[in-house]
Amino acid sequence: MAGLLIFGYGNPSRGDDALGPRFLEALQERLIGSPGADIEFLQDFQLQIEHALDLAGRDRVLFVDAHVGCPPPFRFERITPQRDDSYTTHAVSPQALLEVYRRLNSEEPPPAYLLSIRGERFGLGESLSRAAESNLDSALRFAEALVGETPGTGWDSLSR
Repeated sequence: MAGLLIFGYGNPSRGDDALGPRFLEALQERLIGSPGADIEFLQDFQLQIEHALDLAGRDRVLFVDAHVGCPPPFRFERITPQRDDSYTTHAVSPQALLEVYRRLNSEEPPPAYLLSIRGERFGLGESLSRAAESNLDSALRFAEALVGETPGTGWDSLSR
C-alpha cells in the first residue's frame, strides 16, 4: 500500500457536514482516468482511533472535513501528531489520530494535511447551503491541482 489516502468525513444528513463525503465523491469523478494517480479514497462519519491503521504505508494523507471556524472558501494546512482529549471520545481529531499512529507503530506517521471546507449550516435533514456548494467547488479545483503535484514537492508551500 502506498500513494495518497484522501479521507473525507462528515454526516451527509446534517447539511454542510456533508462537505467531506461530497468532496470525495466529486473528486473521484473528476479524477477518473487520470494517468498514474495512486490515490485511495476513504469515507466515514467521523474519525475513530481504528482509522490509525489506514495510515500505514501511505506516502501522504489528506483529511477533508467541514468547518465553521475557517475562512471561506477553505483552509489547507500541514498537521502534525498532537495528543488531545479527542482520542478518548467517539470523534477523534486528525492530529490525535496521527498521535495514535505514532504510539501504535513507534514511528512517525506519513505527512498529513487537513483541508477544512467552510460550512454554514449543520442541522439534521438540511441540504448543503449555497455558500458550502461554492466553497466545495473552490476546494475541488484546488485539490485537482494538488494531487497533480509530484510527490515530495509543493504541498507544504500551498498551506493557506
